[in-house]
Amino acid sequence: MGYVVDGVELETDDQGFLLEPNYSEEIVSLIAEAEGIKLTDDHWLVVNYMRDQYKENGHTPNFRNMLKGFSEIRPGTDSKFLYDLFPLGPAKQAPKVAGLPQPLGKGGY
Repeated sequence: MGYVVDGVELETDDQGFLLEPNYSEEIVSLIAEAEGIKLTDDHWLVVNYMRDQYKENGHTPNFRNMLKGFSEIRPGTDSKFLYDLFPLGPAKQAPKVAGLPQPLGKGGY
């Protein structure tokens, strides 16, 4: 299953994660739709946070570090808030929707 952006098919693994990161807005919309997620401004905050983490570290954070780091951007964030946005697991589903490769281990560093 691949996604087509600007006439180019992007390769995915067997779980639907992109093999190479793609930072376009279009890929976020395509993957979110495939995941059954209706994007809100809060989704975009998380997507941009995950993309920044990937660019800085070469991978995305595990859930604990994601919650801690994202709380600095949006004070008052708790696990319920993140699970409401990404019900299949924020540390796994958020990078997928963000157009990033599958996280390491159990959800990043």
